[in-house]
Amino acid sequence: MISYVILSYSDIALAALLLIANAALSIWLRLGLERKLLIAATRMVVQLVIVGLVLKALFAVASPWLTALVMFVMVSFAGYEAQARQDRRFTGFWSWGLGTLSIAIAAIIVVLVALGTAVQPDPWYHPRYAIPLLGMLLGNTLTGVSLGLERLLSSVVRERVVIEARLLVGATSREALQGCIREAARAGLIPIINAMAATGLVALPGMMTGQILAGVEPVEAVKYQLLIMFLIAGCTALGLFMAVLGAARLLSDDRHRLRLDRLSDR
Repeated sequence: MISYVILSYSDIALAALLLIANAALSIWLRLGLERKLLIAATRMVVQLVIVGLVLKALFAVASPWLTALVMFVMVSFAGYEAQARQDRRFTGFWSWGLGTLSIAIAAIIVVLVALGTAVQPDPWYHPRYAIPLLGMLLGNTLTGVSLGLERLLSSVVRERVVIEARLLVGATSREALQGCIREAARAGLIPIINAMAATGLVALPGMMTGQILAGVEPVEAVKYQLLIMFLIAGCTALGLFMAVLGAARLLSDDRHRLRLDRLSDR
């Protein structure tokens, strides 16, 4: 039976030298990215070490309340990241709330479906399964929601005159914003469509690669990867549609007026 390889700290340090080489190239080419590279790498190391220690303790306890708390923290940070780099955002609660609620509802629904049907751990809320599943879903759904909202808000501001002209001739706010909604939905779905199209021939996904390195039969690893990709695609689409349609609703009122005053620049 094939066993997985245990990595030493020297192995990780050797791989990290590639990042040092990238920083050196940035300095040589005067790209100005070396500081961001090193800060991002340091942040990644610290975050992963903390997560590893937290998960080790959480797996030993297997408490539904602690699992729910960790999932809440993960969703909250995902919602923050969804709006953190937007050029335009809603004012007030919806600046953070729209993306967070869309991501949370979509991810929780899909995780519960996966745990209750395909995975079926015992107990069903076991953090060894629930938290990794949620993490994979959040990362991809966050990208789709962020791209969709960015495209919707920027296109609405850009086409303000056209949208208001449609409203003046009797179109409803939904009809006037329909083109922008479609454009935003397409933009948000492009990453997951590209990922599915490239999986296999172009790229071997992380979960499948990790299972193969751990000694799982390739066919079994493929089945798990297919399950994850379908879950990710469904979660991304669900979160994206909720976020885009919710944003379109916030951009109008009951009198079908365009409400760009609800937006603020970064």
